[in-house]
Amino acid sequence: MKRTFKPICFALLTLSLMNARAESENSPWVGAYGQLGAIGYGSYMPKQSTGTTTVPIYGAIPTTFSSKRINGYIGNISAGYYFDLNQPYLLGIGATLYPGKSKSAATTASTATTSTHGTYDIADIYSIYLTPGYALNKHQFIYGKVGYTEATVHSSADGNVHGNFPEQTSHMNGIVYGFGYKQIISESIYLFGEVNYAVDKPKQVSITTPENYVVSSTAKASGYDFVFGVGYRF
Repeated sequence: MKRTFKPICFALLTLSLMNARAESENSPWVGAYGQLGAIGYGSYMPKQSTGTTTVPIYGAIPTTFSSKRINGYIGNISAGYYFDLNQPYLLGIGATLYPGKSKSAATTASTATTSTHGTYDIADIYSIYLTPGYALNKHQFIYGKVGYTEATVHSSADGNVHGNFPEQTSHMNGIVYGFGYKQIISESIYLFGEVNYAVDKPKQVSITTPENYVVSSTAKASGYDFVFGVGYRF
């Protein structure tokens, strides 16, 4: 997937939803919405993996890779549209963006004789999803979500004379699941809270250092977040 897809897709979805207003006598939840997740906490959890470090002359050396998890404050922006299936059931489409990047965390690559220490961070997480929902009444709404998610991972290492490498960028992607609750507090404004869990697909990653060492591994990770915020129904 080309990186230009993310901002274009999010912008087109937002513009189309802003211009579309659903009229429903039975449910105020049908139609377009935009929301801001202002208060949240998330955790990104890499899984330990094995791989190789290929050294000129010596060949491939078994290597173990491990990384600390990243925990901290998160916020997001979302836009979507709900269609009336058969009241009180609805089905929506949506997109969410977590702007900016996380703080850095430690990562280590270890062979039988040496270890290389570095750091990594996560940036520009976004997701596109279907979100089935159930209107408890005209003021309360519960929903789930399932869809595609992608994140940009920056990593670098400087802990060993023969293991240094400048910042590298990888794009991880996978599936996101979630559920949440919305409560109308005025004609168009609502409060919401939701929980999300994502699982990245395993991805082969290779890095060549300035000394022509080739470090190869399978990157795997999962993550979760919970967020509270405010939304607007168009």
